[in-house]
Amino acid sequence: MSSLRTGLLMAAMTALFMVVGALIGGETGMMIALLFALGTNLFAYWNADKIVLRMYGAREVDARSAPQLVGIVEQLSVRAGLPYPKVYIIDNPQPNAFATGRNPENAAVAATSGLLKLLNRAEIEAVMAHELAHVKNRDTLTMTITATLAGAISMLAQFGLFFGGNRNNALGLVGTILLVILAPLAAMMVQMAISRTREFAADKTGAEICGNPMALASALNKLQQSAGAIDNREAEANPATAHMFIVNPLHGLRLDSLFSTHPRMEDRVRRLSEMAMERGTYAKGPTRPERTRTDGTRTGHTRTGRTGRASVPPTDSRDGTRRGPWG
Repeated sequence: MSSLRTGLLMAAMTALFMVVGALIGGETGMMIALLFALGTNLFAYWNADKIVLRMYGAREVDARSAPQLVGIVEQLSVRAGLPYPKVYIIDNPQPNAFATGRNPENAAVAATSGLLKLLNRAEIEAVMAHELAHVKNRDTLTMTITATLAGAISMLAQFGLFFGGNRNNALGLVGTILLVILAPLAAMMVQMAISRTREFAADKTGAEICGNPMALASALNKLQQSAGAIDNREAEANPATAHMFIVNPLHGLRLDSLFSTHPRMEDRVRRLSEMAMERGTYAKGPTRPERTRTDGTRTGHTRTGRTGRASVPPTDSRDGTRRGPWG
């Protein structure tokens, strides 16, 4: 159903582009705008992953620097039938994560340090499964195509504004002006709707990969609450990247409006709860509660499934600091 909705939305955007192009720029203007937008987005498609990772100061980690996170991604990749992606950690207190890359063979997943501190292992597995679901569903390709069409419509609107549009159209001058204003708005609304649809699809596929829908629901609730209270300066400076994250990193778009890149959290959690009930895993709950010892360490599941003291790397004798279990 999500794929059908995405296809219908993309068809609607394509039709909108054709109509706007004919009315504002004529056939010639329409083709010029499409070619220019296509060239711009092809460059972004091949280089966006490097640009975004550099923008957020992400550092690549391996089994030596972040063994538990890398181990989680490796296991989930096998379950999903995907090539092993590159793994990055972003030193940012806001708990969040995203996936990028033009295809499964060139994919990368990134998690913030805030996410690794906030969530337990089962929830981290669920979040990483969600990001791998974006890779599996090839959502980066889908968003590149929609960005191409939305950019072309905006360029046609600019042609109509600066060059007076196609004077032979049936709308007249007033109609052309309204079209110049409303066409980019409509394109942005469709683009955001596609982004929200892909989030629902990634939640479903991610829950199937990790096998625990309620762990993902629990993680989403925690991320929503904490992300709303902690600023993400890089995201605020680059709001065009907001749709990449598992929860909205911006503080200006809290409602599930036409301009929001993410669905309402209540709707996402509700769908995951329904999925868990259908699978008979709802009563299992997301994870076993963790307890805190008097020395500040947590108890919970270890990698072997036993309950005991969480492993803590030895103290670095040079500066007295500890390295967390996630590197």
